[in-house]
Amino acid sequence: MKTISIASCLWLLAGSSQVYSVVENSYDGVSLKLPNRIDYSVSLTTSGQPTVAELAQIAAAGYDRVIFLAFTNHSKAIAHEDEIVEGLGLQFIHIPVDWESPTLADFTAFTAVMQTHSGGRTLVHCEVNFRASVFGFLYRVLYEGADIDDAMSLMHSIWVPNDTWATFIALVMSDKGVDYHPLYPSSTRY
Repeated sequence: MKTISIASCLWLLAGSSQVYSVVENSYDGVSLKLPNRIDYSVSLTTSGQPTVAELAQIAAAGYDRVIFLAFTNHSKAIAHEDEIVEGLGLQFIHIPVDWESPTLADFTAFTAVMQTHSGGRTLVHCEVNFRASVFGFLYRVLYEGADIDDAMSLMHSIWVPNDTWATFIALVMSDKGVDYHPLYPSSTRY
């Protein structure tokens, strides 16, 4: 069984609903600094909301598309992000996922997009990388055969999903026929 990261432990102890960090990872010799970045694979990265400058760095790093999973009314949202991303030569897809009520339809739309262009590099982001990290975790496990504990450890490096998102994970896993038992019961969150 994988252990929870120090950042997640601090988050649990503090009772905070948000953990902000900048994780610097590198594939292909290109270093990007993105909020709460997780590299699930060479082709799939998740993060919190990038800045306009970071979007340009994402394009320069060889990413092919950006998938945005939050609504455009959050405090860090970039006006006309779609136009900026497309102007950089990347595909932009917006799948607004309700923080309080993620659905199977949201994940189905996400997987359809991921499977239409499976050879390139994708950045999936939301406001803080909570929605995106869950979608990245689920996609890696269900569609790319990643080890569930390894993928979960990556997700837990920035947060442990609350009850809404833990329930969503279990729902998607069940829908895909996976017998899933969370590592942490809801009573250990918050």
